[in-house]
Amino acid sequence: MKVKINVVLILLIIQFSIVLSQSKQIEAVKQESSITYQLTHPLHEIESTSKEAYCKIDVDLNKKEIKNVFVQVEVTTFNSGNSSRDSHAMEVIDALSFPDSRFTSSSITQKGDSLKVYGKLTFHGITKDIVISAATKWSNNKLVVNGNFDVSLTAFKVDRPSLLLIPVKDALKFSLTEVFNL
Repeated sequence: MKVKINVVLILLIIQFSIVLSQSKQIEAVKQESSITYQLTHPLHEIESTSKEAYCKIDVDLNKKEIKNVFVQVEVTTFNSGNSSRDSHAMEVIDALSFPDSRFTSSSITQKGDSLKVYGKLTFHGITKDIVISAATKWSNNKLVVNGNFDVSLTAFKVDRPSLLLIPVKDALKFSLTEVFNL
């Protein structure tokens, strides 16, 4: 009888620890989140921001760890404040044929509040491995993730636009802020 009680207690403890360590899936709050890219030309820099990205994460709240990340954004939602420039950008990346970009994590390493998120980015119809460097800020009811990564236009087969016959730099520099209610 005593053995049965011990077995039941052990099974309950295992079950309880599994429940506590399970991930929770949460979506970013669009109104508080954004993705911005910076395009650099020797004569000027352009920033364009989208506040329409869909971002969800699997998170272990007890360990304060992000387990998986998925982000999707329609490329037409980026706004530089100049509609003519934005229209030209959509032509350059062929937004009608490739209306969105997606990122899916494959692994995440975490040291304190610093993250390296490894995964696949699909942009302009091409999928490539990238790494996003990020930092987390946890509070009682919110998680804020700030990150950055670069995208090579030529690696994704995008012709670099030119101004006065001088092409823009190959690297699009992205920064993101994703806010999650816990």
